[in-house]
Amino acid sequence: MRLADEAATIAAGRAVGAMLQVGDVIFLRGDLGAGKTCMARGLLSALGFGGEVPSPSFPIVIPYEGAEMRLPVWHVDLYRLDDPAQVDELGLDDVLTDGALVIEWPERAGSDRFSSPLIIHLNLTPDGARRLTADVPPSWKDRWPF
Repeated sequence: MRLADEAATIAAGRAVGAMLQVGDVIFLRGDLGAGKTCMARGLLSALGFGGEVPSPSFPIVIPYEGAEMRLPVWHVDLYRLDDPAQVDELGLDDVLTDGALVIEWPERAGSDRFSSPLIIHLNLTPDGARRLTADVPPSWKDRWPF
C-alpha cells in the first residue's frame, strides 16, 4: 500500500487503531524516518488520545492511558537497547491484560518474545512516499483494514 505523505501514514494508523483489541501486539518496522511514529500517532488518535505523540526513543516506553482512551496502549521504542534481556526490565507483558503494545524496533527484543504480533513494515520510496506492507497473523485476519 502506498502512503503519499505523513497525513496518509497517520490515516493508515487510525484504520489499524480502530481495530485494536486487548492483548494485541503491533510491531512497527522500518528505517529511521520511515513513519513508524506517525503510524503510532494515528493509531493512538483512533483510540481517543488527542495529545502529542513523541517518539519514545529516550524514555523507551510511553504509556497512554486514561478515560479518553478506548484501551490503554504502551508505545515502545527498543532502538537504544543493546541486549534482548533488557526487555524483561520493561514489564511489557503487564499492559496486555487490559491493553495493547505498539513496538518500534521490535527485532531488538529477540525473535520469540511475543506470539502472533501484527507486523507492519514501512519503507521510504524514492519519491518520498512510504510503502506499507504487513504480516497479518490469524488473530487479525478478520480485522485487518486494508
